[in-house]
Amino acid sequence: MHIPDEHPKFLPFHIEKARKIFAGPVDFVLGVAGLEQLPPSDRAEVAFAGRSNVGKSSLINTITNRKDLARTSNTPGRTQQLNFFDLGGLMYLVDMPGYGYAQVSKSQREEWNKLIFSYLQGRPNLRRVFILVDSRHGMKESDEELMDMLDRAAVTYQVILTKCDKGKKLEELKASIIATLKKHPAAYPEVLATSSIKNTGIEEFRATIIEQQG
Repeated sequence: MHIPDEHPKFLPFHIEKARKIFAGPVDFVLGVAGLEQLPPSDRAEVAFAGRSNVGKSSLINTITNRKDLARTSNTPGRTQQLNFFDLGGLMYLVDMPGYGYAQVSKSQREEWNKLIFSYLQGRPNLRRVFILVDSRHGMKESDEELMDMLDRAAVTYQVILTKCDKGKKLEELKASIIATLKKHPAAYPEVLATSSIKNTGIEEFRATIIEQQG
């Protein structure tokens, strides 16, 4: 299946700059279960969000050239806090808790939602949230709920399709998602298709992240 090239705006210079940065040190800083634990907002940061088992950990591991920087698991809800990673002293990468699963209690989901919204609303250096969507299943109600939360928090977000080596009718899916994004004021109107298995879109995704450094 042919996956069309993304991000024609990126020149080879941008791609190479991002490659070099991600080839350097990427270190786990801390896991945040309460806002009082947040590190200083002294650098730009981007966050990764998505339904449980959407391939978030695999994508983070792929873009950072690591095998186990972000833990992968078949158990929904494995990531239960905000995990901060230091990208070469330049940026923070934030792995947010997965959502959209029913195996945890309502009170636990509410606590996580409260933490996430408070973080989103009060983090001045948060440049963009990447919402990961499984290309095999498309957007779900829980994805739009997060988008509504981000709209309220006035935080820019972008949809990243995962597992595109397994998805079908990608252009139709992207067109449908873009139509949905037009209804959301904080949405970035571009969808990037990626595959951790085939490395599709990985260079462009790295360049997109580095672009947020400002």
